[in-house]
Amino acid sequence: QVQLVESGGGLVQPGGSLRLSCAASGIIFRFYAMGWYRQAPGTQRELVATNSAFSTNYADSVKGRFTISRDNAKKLVYLQMNSLKPEDTAVYYCNAALNGNDYWGQGTQVTVSS
Repeated sequence: QVQLVESGGGLVQPGGSLRLSCAASGIIFRFYAMGWYRQAPGTQRELVATNSAFSTNYADSVKGRFTISRDNAKKLVYLQMNSLKPEDTAVYYCNAALNGNDYWGQGTQVTVSS
């Protein structure tokens, strides 16, 4: 059974930082492309960052502020978010993808507000 469990969300002031974590189980983690997506109320889910053995990609809106990283031995993927803005407010979802298999976590809320 595949499980992706996010943690680390919360309320932060503009300009602040948060680090999200996603713990994976039930998959051969190192083979999977791991990603973070987000969805704000009334909007579609959008890509934030992805990481695989071949590439790392970021949405233009987060380049230079967010960093995705992973620990294959611990089956963890992280999203370090710096210089947070109110428009970063959303539910953040962890994703694992390989050869058409696509898995999602339950999401963690990030709210950026003063």
